[in-house]
Amino acid sequence: MPDRSIITLTTDFGPSSPYVAAMKGVILSINPAVQLVDISHAIPPQRVLQGAQVLAETTPLFPAESIHVAVVDPGVGTSRAIIYAEIGRRRYVCPDNGLLSRLAERESPSRIIRVTSERFFRHPVAPTFHGRDIMAPVAAHLSLGLDPSEMGPSQPQIKQLDWPGASRVANSIEGQIVAIDSFGNLVTNITREMLAGVPTDESVAIHCDGHETQGIFAAYGEQPSMTLVAVIGSNDQLELAIVNDSAKLMLGVDVGQPVQVRW
Repeated sequence: MPDRSIITLTTDFGPSSPYVAAMKGVILSINPAVQLVDISHAIPPQRVLQGAQVLAETTPLFPAESIHVAVVDPGVGTSRAIIYAEIGRRRYVCPDNGLLSRLAERESPSRIIRVTSERFFRHPVAPTFHGRDIMAPVAAHLSLGLDPSEMGPSQPQIKQLDWPGASRVANSIEGQIVAIDSFGNLVTNITREMLAGVPTDESVAIHCDGHETQGIFAAYGEQPSMTLVAVIGSNDQLELAIVNDSAKLMLGVDVGQPVQVRW
């Protein structure tokens, strides 16, 4: 009987892209019983850092042995590797371009294989669509019990990315926006842990690109509609949001914009 394994998909293809359906079609043609889960197809194009952040936030919540396919691949068709990696008890298939670097900060991969065995690929392989022709069929074969060692040689490490860090000095914390969610909320790299002991009332001010809000709240709805508000989100990182609207659109800022907390 076909295996009911879970395969998740994370891409920068866009929510309505037919490319996602193409990958699903390849997977289901190999294992029609697999359970497919879409994590996100709204990663901004070529934003590997944001893809890595999404994988780190979501994939540890899935059952052990789930297979996670990630395609944010500005180097598609070049000499960059495609890898299979095991981190904890979860399995990943993706380009070796830093997509797993956030996960690897928390737990080092226990196994890394460079995917080179073409007998598990879809043919012909389009140099511009390795998600469909390499990563999707490889993940499908894995879901049917393929021994990863058959896919290619081991490699010692994955590509690491430099992650922007926040710093706390005296009565201020300097950080930056590292992601923007589907509501337009601005997610920073300032963590709940860094904010320990920082006041949450109006004596604390959060600044971003000339905009300021005071206080750190537990929920968006604690302030009136169209108000700029700071909250600690579900991923334990400080966020800036416009209540009932998009902070990205209203403030006109993007990933990389500095954020300062002062008290």
